[in-house]
Amino acid sequence: MDPFLAIKPLLEPLSLPLLDKKKVRASVLRLDLLHPLVSGNKWFKLRYYLTDALAQHKKRVITFGGAWSNHLLATAAACQELGLRTAACIRGERPAKLSATLDQAQSLGMELYFLTREQYRHKSIPESLTTEDDYLIQEGGIGALGVKGAATILDTVDKEQYSHILCAAGTGTTLAGLINAAPPTCEVIGIPVLSDTTDIDATLREQLQDRTACWQLQPGYEWGGYAKHPAALLNFMNELFAQSHIPTDIVYTGKLFYACLALVEKDHFDTGSQLLLVHSGGLQGNRSLSPDVLCFT
Repeated sequence: MDPFLAIKPLLEPLSLPLLDKKKVRASVLRLDLLHPLVSGNKWFKLRYYLTDALAQHKKRVITFGGAWSNHLLATAAACQELGLRTAACIRGERPAKLSATLDQAQSLGMELYFLTREQYRHKSIPESLTTEDDYLIQEGGIGALGVKGAATILDTVDKEQYSHILCAAGTGTTLAGLINAAPPTCEVIGIPVLSDTTDIDATLREQLQDRTACWQLQPGYEWGGYAKHPAALLNFMNELFAQSHIPTDIVYTGKLFYACLALVEKDHFDTGSQLLLVHSGGLQGNRSLSPDVLCFT
């Protein structure tokens, strides 16, 4: 059941003066081009959960997310196509006007339930909401099936040719999957997008299959915290697009590309290194910005 992988992900070379100067080669796995709504790493993290839900003859998927959640929108779109109903538990009080993300998810049939911050922290779903026909997926697809699905991202490339694989890390689900699937000769580098890496640490501790796998976190590129996007980051995203025509988002991939080039500048990578940057999509989150902020929206 791979209705969202009909188009093979595009592998695109990243040609920038800095990379040429440092004699480092880089390619971008453009998962953002897979699907207009179920884009990036989202389908990979969802695929085994939804297969399981269908195998159990569940009727509705319930999950969690914030007002601009890529995961919620992808879940709504994927489930609509697969014939599953959806409901979302949203962090915070219901606003007077829904975000563009939630409005679109609702138009795809997703029921929206707003939880207090305390309820959301404990993932306390009202008992009246769940039935035996419901299937629960945690925020961001975190969990063993999400990691298993994320590992299949590397099935789309010749992974043996890369010395390093880089991805942005929120819950650590995609990062754990990539580490599990990467060849032993390749180092996987996670770029945390949150100042607090508790969730990432917990996911890696629980989900890594090989404790000797080669990986590392490179914190320090959060730009103030989750979804924070100061002017310098926005300027970098615009400059990157002007040079490469690759769009990035303010939460994940903008920070990933910035961190990668900063590491290249610091000679973190040996001459001749072959880098693979996993573009995890999430571009719809840029809709939270004014339309004139980014040159590619």
